[in-house]
Amino acid sequence: MRTWILAVLCVALVAVSAVAQSKQEKKPGILDPAELKTVLPANYFFDDLVATVQVRNAAAIRFDNEKLLVVAFVDNSGYSSDVQSKYQGLLITETKVSIGNQDLAPGQYGFGFTKEGNFVVLDVAVNEILSTSYETDDQLKRPVPLKVVAVDDGYRLYAGKKYVLIKAK
Repeated sequence: MRTWILAVLCVALVAVSAVAQSKQEKKPGILDPAELKTVLPANYFFDDLVATVQVRNAAAIRFDNEKLLVVAFVDNSGYSSDVQSKYQGLLITETKVSIGNQDLAPGQYGFGFTKEGNFVVLDVAVNEILSTSYETDDQLKRPVPLKVVAVDDGYRLYAGKKYVLIKAK
């Protein structure tokens, strides 16, 4: 009987430890590269084509509510120049977010930084559903094609020196 009770306690301890560990692994913030690889698609369907996702130009955020936002540039070379001017990457969000001064519902979208000074979010049919002005960070040293940086009031999504502020709602 003691052996059976000891076995049940050991199983319970292992289960509690596994739950605690999984909760620790899901801490809010920018996902590390290993965790990013588990949520990033290899390809992305948009406007009747499938584009390859650029893993080196990708990032993901886990918000306090444990929901994710994933962004990445894609190879948009197969798209028309009109679409390429607005669509540079994918944006997947599991929770409502604000981008700049506008709200975006959970979903899967295309995004781009336009030469007119706007950050646009597009549905899969290339309909613009969000447009907000982006900022330029002239103090940024060593800009890279895409990155996400945590700031006091949310996260900055950078494309070079251009950025928008993203917050969970």
